[in-house]
Amino acid sequence: MILAIDVGNSNVVIGVIEGERILRVFRMVTDLLKTEDEYAAGMKSILDFNGLDARGFDGAAISSVVPPLTNVFREAVRKLTGMPAFVVGSGIKTGLNILIDNPAELAADMVCSAVAAIAKYAAPAFIIDLGTATKITVIDKNGSYIGGAICPGVSLSADALARGASLLPKVMIEAPKKAICGVTTDAMKSGIVFGAAAMIDGMLLRFEEELGSKATVVATGGLAPAIVPHCRAEIVCDPNLILDGLRILFEKNKK
Repeated sequence: MILAIDVGNSNVVIGVIEGERILRVFRMVTDLLKTEDEYAAGMKSILDFNGLDARGFDGAAISSVVPPLTNVFREAVRKLTGMPAFVVGSGIKTGLNILIDNPAELAADMVCSAVAAIAKYAAPAFIIDLGTATKITVIDKNGSYIGGAICPGVSLSADALARGASLLPKVMIEAPKKAICGVTTDAMKSGIVFGAAAMIDGMLLRFEEELGSKATVVATGGLAPAIVPHCRAEIVCDPNLILDGLRILFEKNKK
């Protein structure tokens, strides 16, 4: 059984994985001010509350896109489990052919999602990660990572709209009953949710044109359930894609 931790800009996603099965998934708010002791204590509380022994894991794997917290979580996991964690980064075995200009720029979460998508779905594939940023990446027919696009995230855009326009309030990210709305809050929800869905549909069409073929489309990330149902494209929603990638990479690099 392994402990898989995906440290994102907004949330930390913690997965308990046995074999190829993700048994449990927990979330914590990302906080740059917390120490390794505080994160270790928080994770222990979550595991204890769910009847899981922190010392009962065979290994741990970390993916982080928050550099100041990478070593914090490395140390927190050591204190929590009593063993060193495997951290996704340069020099590890991925089995992924990365064809972008500077492969070292590829973030750990994108490596994880690409590795998992190749293992679980048919290539070519488009991977949509709806988190703090909305990332759409491409695996070609040969299983190579060739690039993609990074867009402002749905929550980020909604927060900026409320902050930048004095008369507009902060709203929940949920779809209204229709696209044309007569109430301001519903009109904002329409623009945020249907607008994000339409952007994704449009980007997928452009990607297909440039790739020259259709592709399997997989979506992951915390906001995928709120946005993907409103897309016109056929999209598989896989909320645990990054955790699956962490598991695969942990196994590839296990000594």
